[in-house]
Amino acid sequence: MKEASEPGQFTVSRRWVDIVVALLFMGTAAIVITDSLRVGADWLADGPQAGYFPFYVGAIMFIASAATAIMAFISKTPDNTNFVGRDQLWSVLKVLIPSAVYVALIPWLGLYVASAIFIAFFMAWIGKYSPMIIAPVSIGVPIFLFVLFEIWFLVPLPKGPLENYLGY
Repeated sequence: MKEASEPGQFTVSRRWVDIVVALLFMGTAAIVITDSLRVGADWLADGPQAGYFPFYVGAIMFIASAATAIMAFISKTPDNTNFVGRDQLWSVLKVLIPSAVYVALIPWLGLYVASAIFIAFFMAWIGKYSPMIIAPVSIGVPIFLFVLFEIWFLVPLPKGPLENYLGY
């Protein structure tokens, strides 16, 4: 595997990753704080309201993230080393992009059918398995999980047209 410092491998500096991640965490913390205030973040005579603890967790998260962003912005010696090499980034994207597609398919196909497609895709693309191995695994695992969650544990998970057709 090539090192991230090799020529032609530079993607983005650690400094900018620190800044972007800190800003994303600040945004998440702002959502937590806002929603905590919506449901109530006070301490009443009978104890804390629902948003009391999330409010303070969000506030701490916001302050820590803001400090990280500010330090990355004003540092006199910013860490401009490469965060990740192109080969390493490609390895991450090979998992991230199909995973995002999988999550996007769940509302339309249901968890079980989307999982069968996801498992089959990875077994074929990354694992290079034969269809004789892919078919039973990619179909068997979602069926097992369906029986486990839907029938034995009675935990309803997102279902799609196939499960509706089968009466679930």
